[in-house]
Amino acid sequence: MALIQLDRDISSYITELAIRLGLFFITVVIAPALGRSLTYLIRLVLQITLRRIEVDTDDTFDRFIKPFQNYITTTGTLLFIALSLNLLVKYPELYTFLGFFVYMALSISLALLASKIVQRVIRQVAIDRLRRRGQEINEIILVFETVTNIIIILIAVIIFAQGLNLNLFALSASLGIGGVAVAFASRQALERLVGTFELYLDRPYVPGEYVRVNFNPFAEDVYGRIESIGLRSTKIRTAAQNTLVIVPNSMMAGMKIENVTRGKKVMAIVCLDFYKLLSESEKALVQQAIEDISESFWGIERGSTRVHFSQIPKKLRSRVRLSFFISGSSQDSLNLRKRLLELANEEIANNLTNYNLAFSVPESMVYLDSPMSI
Repeated sequence: MALIQLDRDISSYITELAIRLGLFFITVVIAPALGRSLTYLIRLVLQITLRRIEVDTDDTFDRFIKPFQNYITTTGTLLFIALSLNLLVKYPELYTFLGFFVYMALSISLALLASKIVQRVIRQVAIDRLRRRGQEINEIILVFETVTNIIIILIAVIIFAQGLNLNLFALSASLGIGGVAVAFASRQALERLVGTFELYLDRPYVPGEYVRVNFNPFAEDVYGRIESIGLRSTKIRTAAQNTLVIVPNSMMAGMKIENVTRGKKVMAIVCLDFYKLLSESEKALVQQAIEDISESFWGIERGSTRVHFSQIPKKLRSRVRLSFFISGSSQDSLNLRKRLLELANEEIANNLTNYNLAFSVPESMVYLDSPMSI
């Protein structure tokens, strides 16, 4: 009786296996047709969805779906085969053997499809919009595309592992020594990539702007124009020597950078009308008093202070035109420096009064925006 029962169990096992294999192979045969139908299903969904917002369905399909039609068909075919593989999940050895090839092909196909879509979106949609806005297209587009492809590959690996019920954590632990070696070897490359993203997100500078950076505390600052921001480095064209300095992005991300181009600079002009014609010694006294006061107030560019003497037409009186330059990183800092400049003018007036040099101010101080330059 035991032998008869065993024969029945084996017969039942073989029958069920044959039925499941038969269904699986039937699905494999019809999977290409199902994969091709996926494209038509997408088109139908687009017609239903875009009809409500009055968008040309045919144009959208031709631009974003038709170029990937073969990839979509292949991916859909492999997806239906992977789903039908669940018929054999009762047989672990057979499922693992067939699943290795099926999920490997599905992961690669999904990665290729996603990569092609991302590439088209970035290079046609994003780049076209940047060109329409008149913005410069630089290497950061390639950085974004590379990182996106890395994420796609990681997702493909996860899909492959989940399909075969592999434990990624245990697999990572078993490859720990190799992983440490790879991580150590690629550490610098990862640091530069992370530095590139920090520069892109923070935007301390963009190509065309002038910056000042100090790479050596015992040397002079580097002044220059940002020529380009690459995948691994930033190129700076120095202002004096006209040489090209190439700095890793990881280093630039950790530097204290002064963006000269984005600074704000204002020229202040005020006239002093004296009640007499100044002699040469009095002019020298006025000049010295103005320079001394300018040096004592923070925020006023001493080297750019100008004092111009002239005679008021048809009068025996002297006019002094003062021009000051003040700079700041924001409007608030400029307002603070304007207040300091007003205090400096009051101090100049007090000093000249002590020398019995009385004057009047015919007009209030005028502020003019001035471009920053190196």
